[in-house]
Amino acid sequence: MAWFLRTARTTRRFPLAPDASPTELLEHLNLLDNGHLTNAAVLLFGKQPQRFLISSEIKCANFHGTGVAKPIPSYRVYKGTVFDLVDAAVDFVLSKIALSVGTREAGPQAPVRYEIPKEVVAEAIVNAVAHRDYTSNGSVQVMLFADRLEVWNPGTLPPSLTLEKLRQAHGSVPGNPLLAEPMYLTGYIERMGTGTRDMIRRCTEAGLPEPEFAVSDGFQTIIRRTLAPSLAPQPESQPESQPESQPESLETRVLRLLEDEPKSKAELSRGLGQKEISGPLNKVVRKLLADRMIEYTIPEKPQSRHQKYRLTGQGRAALAKDPGGDAL
Repeated sequence: MAWFLRTARTTRRFPLAPDASPTELLEHLNLLDNGHLTNAAVLLFGKQPQRFLISSEIKCANFHGTGVAKPIPSYRVYKGTVFDLVDAAVDFVLSKIALSVGTREAGPQAPVRYEIPKEVVAEAIVNAVAHRDYTSNGSVQVMLFADRLEVWNPGTLPPSLTLEKLRQAHGSVPGNPLLAEPMYLTGYIERMGTGTRDMIRRCTEAGLPEPEFAVSDGFQTIIRRTLAPSLAPQPESQPESQPESQPESLETRVLRLLEDEPKSKAELSRGLGQKEISGPLNKVVRKLLADRMIEYTIPEKPQSRHQKYRLTGQGRAALAKDPGGDAL
């Protein structure tokens, strides 16, 4: 409770004083019902919430392949408050995915970038914890595969929302408002219903496919990740001894494909002789965008399904200086 008061005051200017009593805090958050603790109070501030709400734990598993198979390399069951659960599950995923560290050119701190943006991982897990059905015997499941992250919770969408509306501007309709409000006050969630759209935007900016949402015996979020090298599709137009994942060579090939006209990522993939959009291609597109060699054709909507890429003047100049195609 002391941590909550400090964090909420700093994050959202929460009005209660830092030394407010437990009763004052619980009453302010509507977590008392005729003087008795609500289930939400136990989930938020209880010392051992799972003593009373057994299924409120989170189960996390990491699989080497693309399906559920034993042995499971890493499996954890986390218990604690909803804040503890979210933090532990997010840390579990981040510890298993690729991490790149940039240079200190822009400042003393070297930038760190995860394969899946940290904000996307956190949003998927927070949503599962905040909006799940706590009357169910099922627990939130976080499963990391070689090609995707799946987050499942025993719950469903409220009647006013559809899967399609999650991709559009929509109002916030929390499944558990007594949980959602404290999680908002501590900065874990927002009130404006922007979470799913932010996930889509951040995935697109990171060169990943848009997240997938599904309702099937619960609510499921699927976030595609870069395939591990051993699982990545090999290009059809060249032997494995000459992989297209060499950064310099692939950058040049992508730029040349864009010389005549803008192309989507799928069109670039086909031009490279690939059946699917590969991880190396995603990385090269991100790098070329960052280096201003290429640009979006619809810059105001980076995540548009109609998005394509075109050469910039800088990109054309680089090609003109590099007729051999290997110096980029």
